[in-house]
Amino acid sequence: MTESVVSAPFFLRGQLVEEQSVTHRSRDLGVVFATPSIDLDRAVHPRTEVPPLLNVPLAEIIDFLVETGDRIRDPKNPFVQECIDRMSSTHVLPPAVLEAQVHGATSYLDKRLLQTVVEQNFPDPRALDQWLPKQDYTGRKSFVRAFAPRLVHVLPGNSPGVAIKSIAQGALVKAINLFKMSSSDPFTTVAILRTMADMDPNHPIVQSMSAVYWRGGDDAVEQVLYRPQYFDKIIAWGGGDAINNVVKYLGPGFQLVSFDPKTSISMVGREAFASEEALDTAAELAATDVMVLNQEACVASRFTFLEANQEEADRFCERVHARIVAKAAASGDSRPLDLDLREEIDALAMLDDEFRVWGRTDGTGLVIRSEEPVDFHPINKTSNVVRVDSLDDAMRYVNVATQTVGFYPFERMPDYRDRLASGGAQRIVHLGEAGPSTIGNPHDAMYPLHRFVHWMAHEDGVAAAE
Repeated sequence: MTESVVSAPFFLRGQLVEEQSVTHRSRDLGVVFATPSIDLDRAVHPRTEVPPLLNVPLAEIIDFLVETGDRIRDPKNPFVQECIDRMSSTHVLPPAVLEAQVHGATSYLDKRLLQTVVEQNFPDPRALDQWLPKQDYTGRKSFVRAFAPRLVHVLPGNSPGVAIKSIAQGALVKAINLFKMSSSDPFTTVAILRTMADMDPNHPIVQSMSAVYWRGGDDAVEQVLYRPQYFDKIIAWGGGDAINNVVKYLGPGFQLVSFDPKTSISMVGREAFASEEALDTAAELAATDVMVLNQEACVASRFTFLEANQEEADRFCERVHARIVAKAAASGDSRPLDLDLREEIDALAMLDDEFRVWGRTDGTGLVIRSEEPVDFHPINKTSNVVRVDSLDDAMRYVNVATQTVGFYPFERMPDYRDRLASGGAQRIVHLGEAGPSTIGNPHDAMYPLHRFVHWMAHEDGVAAAE
């Protein structure tokens, strides 16, 4: 029986490329998909040409992005529906979740939001549109501009919404952008760019965007593209392998802005046991953070450090498990855990003195109570509740890979935020609010757009004496 092949076209500087010259397998499901071969000359925008977006006013760029969001949400958009249909065969998440992710991510394409992001990233956003005059206290004059960069975006496979956010960010900084799509989702980026081209094929945003796929680590492609002659920076999302594939090419003039692998946690104080109502509230909030994007997102909680005795911890775990099961059923995602993880958890379940397990490894939801964090990465609706005598004891597990910390009770957050930052954590939020974030806030301990641009100075000598 011949294996069906899913077609994944490319988008190169305003042009759709539909060929099936090269076949690949998706990382998670092993599904075969076919792409064109990469025309490296078309994928690179020559440095001798000024970036197409350089002199387009930021206000016009934002208006175009807002209209793009409207077009993506239009149920008659053929590119988005085709994208969801094709991605359903390569992605681990069910179609309904994927569709919700794509449509939900368009909330980023809101005029007020985009303006706020720019204002938070740049002390003076006019630097994106013009050369800003400066003069220091010695009288020396200069002009400074946040110049349009040349960026390679290595996109993640876990969240199709990142494609929308990355396209918007690339447009806001007026970049020339090459998007390397993931094997789990070699579709969303092209669908968004096709929507833009349908609006105006000659718009400078469209002419500034290309989206292709190659297997990460393919030297035949990366040794050519990952050079400072062609690009300024790599914006890399994804796991350790994705980052390691990039690092070896870094050098003068070619930098990495990394949204590398992160683990998010929850911290729940003994106030959760003040009443049955408080316990129900804490359990619901904890389960909500576990189930962000069905625990595929970096902000989804993997470990909950719980200030409790063992009897209290078991009561908490039972309630969290019931809520995870309910949320998993509502999502329609019933993937079983992979075999190695199932075997490891089944072994833990037999160690009653050190561990206790609620649920099964069939993908319907699972909670593991332990005295120390498990030595594997909880995923696919799996929460590890670590009992501690004091939340102070949890601080030794916080490091630079700790992204979001969901905290309960909320009034104790100020007592821990300095210590969490010192340990390397990047964000503390109310328990239950790991998913949403304050518009324009730092991401992974940085203001990304400020890092993306090429800061250029024009020195103009000393001002004449008056």
